[in-house]
Parts: sequence; structure tokens; C-alpha cells
Amino acid sequence: MFRFALKNLFSRPVRTLLALCGLTVAIAGMVGLFSVAEGIEASVAATFNKVPGLAVMQPGAPIPLFSRLPAAWSAEMAALEGVHVVHPEIWARANIIEGKPNFNPPRFLFGSDLEQGAKLNYSVYREGLKEGRTLTPEDRGTLHAIVSRAIADQFKKKVGDKFRVDGLELELVGIYECNSLFLDVAIILDIEHVRRVGRIGADSVCDFYVEPTPGIDRAELAGRIKKLFQGRAAEARQVANGNSASPSPSGEAGAIRALMTAIGTPPPPEPESTADDPGVEVRDSDDWAKQFKNFSADLDIFLLLMTGIGVSIAFVGIVNTMLMSVTERFIEFGILKANGWSSGEVMRLISFESALLGLAGGLVGCLLGWMATHAINGHWPTRIHLYAGPRLLVGSVCFSIVLGILGGLYPAMRAARMMPMDAIRRG
Repeated sequence: MFRFALKNLFSRPVRTLLALCGLTVAIAGMVGLFSVAEGIEASVAATFNKVPGLAVMQPGAPIPLFSRLPAAWSAEMAALEGVHVVHPEIWARANIIEGKPNFNPPRFLFGSDLEQGAKLNYSVYREGLKEGRTLTPEDRGTLHAIVSRAIADQFKKKVGDKFRVDGLELELVGIYECNSLFLDVAIILDIEHVRRVGRIGADSVCDFYVEPTPGIDRAELAGRIKKLFQGRAAEARQVANGNSASPSPSGEAGAIRALMTAIGTPPPPEPESTADDPGVEVRDSDDWAKQFKNFSADLDIFLLLMTGIGVSIAFVGIVNTMLMSVTERFIEFGILKANGWSSGEVMRLISFESALLGLAGGLVGCLLGWMATHAINGHWPTRIHLYAGPRLLVGSVCFSIVLGILGGLYPAMRAARMMPMDAIRRG
């Protein structure tokens, strides 16, 4: 049966090739599109598996850039059992680099508390250092910085060069490479310089990186941190809005409130916190993966719709190919049934042919899609990361086979229902 089906396909090479091309393009497009979502998931997993600690942020903030917390909370966390180091961090977007606006790819100023950072047992940037040296407590107050290999290559910089970012004349002392789209975006320097660039008051930070004591369960430590700051959301909002005792209001909200006060308009009162309000959100690597998975859910819907268009066209092509093939072979099917073939055997023959089309289209389409993802990754290594994993490739081949079988189902049923003499007469 298999050899007979294969022979029938090769007996009409042009029509078979056209149907195969349509299915191949659809499956290659499917692999290419869904490799975007899989690439995001793979990048997130590879990135945050390298980060063994906890990120303590403002509840609801998608990333630390949009988070504000009181800097004084660092001492309270450091006193908790199981906390090895609390590392305050400040993030700001780098808008002007080397005198030119920077939009894409985005680059970020990462302000590190150098004294606390030196105490960390593991720092992903320190472990990824490729040239020069890392920052030490002796670099406090200086404009020394380390950047990723991607940033250094983009602006043609090397260790020892000057690097102007948002009005800061930085001196590069090191270059790191983490091989991650999410980590290789930072320009790391002393926290106080980033605080001024980001207009963040001395009483605020974006987030805290908490490194647990070796052997401590991260989930248990995260629970203790959440419990410590439960019900203190109003305190965090006051600092973020510039209402604290600090003489330096922080961020745009603080500036707006100061302007309202200056013109005699009382600012709106801060909402009161309840005991159930979470003061902080604590994320580990699994939490980050879930956050990005939720983000990519809408992307999956869009990709599914786009893939559906191509698949529908390929499905129509297979139905048309198989239907024309059946119509041309009415005499052949009549003779086969007259010689004892059952309707089920005729259906199996045509289903074999359409399944072979699906298998061939799936294999070739997956190969082309896989090659395209590697070509794109190689051409834009710092811009995008596509990943066509075994799950996507195997699923695409199986889907192509099912699509081929379904496409040949109606022509097979039509041929199987015909009586031998009727089939010969129509042929």
C-alpha cells in the first residue's frame, strides 16, 4: 500500500510538487512565527536561571525600571534570618548615548551599591566579565563603568575608552557578556550617578536584590520578606511620590506634587493602606518566567491567527490536489474495486498519499523554518532570539501529517463510495 501510494504521487510530479510547496511554506511559517514565542521563553529561562537570588520590587511593577521602594527597607531585610546580602539597585533608561538618541535596542543605566555588590557570593555580571575588571567599593563616586559586549561592539568601545551617556562622561573599566538579550543591555556604574540621572531621591531605590544564605529555601525566605512589609504600601507610595522627610522628592510624581503645592493647590491625599495590602512583591526565577509567559500569551494568539491563514491556504491546496487526483483516476479505482478492493482499502490508499504529502511538507517546512531561525539569530544576535526547539519541530511535523490526512479525507470518501462500473463509466 505504501509503495503504491508513493508511486501514484510520483506519477503526477507537477501537481504533487505544487501541493508540497504550499504545505512546506505554511509549516515553515508556522515554525518561524512560533519560534518567536519560544525564543522569549528560552531567553527568560536561560537568563533567570543564572540569577539565584530574589528581586524585591513594588507590587505590580512589570520590571524594576518602574518600581520604587524606600531605601530604608534595606536594613530591615538584612536583619531577617536567611538573608546574606541585600543589594539596592536603581535602573534608568539610557536616552542619549554618544550624543545621539538611543531607541532600539534599549540600553539601561544600572546603579549598583558597590559595597553591597562586592559582598555577593554570585553576581551574574561579575561571572560574565570578559575584559578588564569589575567594579569595586573603591569605584564609589567615580564615573567608572562596565558594559556588555553588545554595547561595546555597537559603539566601538574598548576597555579604557570614554563613553558619554546622558551627560555622564564614563570610563570603561570592564566588558561583560552573559549571552542573554535581557542581561546584555546594562551600563553598570555607581548607584549615586544613576540616582541623579534618573531623578530618584536619596530615600528611594528601584528594587533590592536579596541573596539568600547558602542552604536557605528561597520560597520560605520570600514569604518572610512579604510578611515583614505586609500592610506598608502607603509608606512605599509616600516615598515614591516625594512625601517623605527627605529633602529630595523622587520621580515625576514628586515633582507634580511639589508644583501643586507651589501654586496653592493641595495635592490629593495618599490612600490609606490596609493590613492586606502587600508592601512588596518578591520574585524568583520561576516568578519571572511566569510573568513573561503571561506576556507572551497574547503574542501566541496573534501568531496562531497568522499561522492559521497560511495553514488554511495549504489545506485548500491539499484538498484540491487530492480531489483532482481522484477525479483523474476514477477508472483506476473502478478496476481496483472490480478486482476485489474494498471501499476501506481505497480510502486507505488515498489517505496514505495525503499523509505522505503531509509528512514531506512537514519535514521540509520544519527544516527551512529551523534554518531561517538560525540565520536570523546569526544576523541580529543582539536584537532578537528565535528558538525552534524539538517540541515545536515535532509538533509541526505531526500537525502537517494530520493536515494532509484531513485534506485527503473528502476525496477518499468520494472515491470509496463509487460503484466499480460507475467509476469506470465516469472515467
